[in-house]
Amino acid sequence: MASPNSKFTELVSTTFRKHKAEFADNTTKNNALLARINRKGNKRTEDGGLTIVCELDYQENGTYQRYSGYDVLDISASDVLSAAEYNWRQSAVHVTASGRELRVNSGASRIINLAKSRLTNAMRTFKNNISSDIYSDGTAANQINGLTAICPDATGGTLGGINGSTFTFWAAKIQDASSPISGSSITLSSTTFEDPFMLQLYLEQTRGSDRPDLITLSNDYYTFFEGTQISIKRYSTDTSFSEDKATGGFVGLKYKTADVFHDGGSGITAAHGYMLNTDYLGLCVHRDADMDEVPEMRAINQDAVVIPIIWMGNLTCSNRSLQGVMHA
Repeated sequence: MASPNSKFTELVSTTFRKHKAEFADNTTKNNALLARINRKGNKRTEDGGLTIVCELDYQENGTYQRYSGYDVLDISASDVLSAAEYNWRQSAVHVTASGRELRVNSGASRIINLAKSRLTNAMRTFKNNISSDIYSDGTAANQINGLTAICPDATGGTLGGINGSTFTFWAAKIQDASSPISGSSITLSSTTFEDPFMLQLYLEQTRGSDRPDLITLSNDYYTFFEGTQISIKRYSTDTSFSEDKATGGFVGLKYKTADVFHDGGSGITAAHGYMLNTDYLGLCVHRDADMDEVPEMRAINQDAVVIPIIWMGNLTCSNRSLQGVMHA
């Protein structure tokens, strides 16, 4: 007769394998940025490497010239490419059960319910924490580079091994209400939030066909923004956040070319907003650790079963100058 331990492990493993895509999808849809990255196909899988290398195209080729007849052409080398390097970051969540719990719930229906509830809890925990990390500054041990690292409140900062103070092409745009891009300080309200506060940053981040396509706002900033839309509201038609291809809990508005979402429950700091060009943002994961289950482990000094679910990767940026932050 199979032991409660083996039954529990088998049920968790079977359920996880059956619903892994669904769990991953729900994690993605819980965060506006991850949902957009996924929709644009900017999630990539690597099979190894000491670091995650992200090629940058940061300046024009200097050999462009106008010429006539036998003019000498400029064939000198032009250094236009560089690379940012991101460290692999790891996270894990564990489905656990003590020997006592397993034996108490050894009946068929009870062990099934225990396995499902523990797995559901583990996936919810993973979803909430990865969403919070997306907005982090990446300074906690083994934490991914979040938006606060990509778009810091102050000028400069090192990302991917490149210092934004030393190399200005690698500096994110900052719109500080107390010291805005142009003009004197702005007292934020529903009458000033869109114009001039958001508009100044939007224009700074527009370069030809490159324009912001996603804006995430804290609850207070979203309240200001919605207050500016009373006379005419344009709702986002982006369906990438929904399970039923409708709204799925992310109800967004439009600002020019960008979808605007409140993401206050995902870890964004109050009085903050991020204006992003997601063409240059990505998520890189290891092929063997993309929410993958590790075979059951048993503690040598405990009567318990542990089933780890692991993830390894990082959030990447290939053009920091087209990303921006708004704050007071």
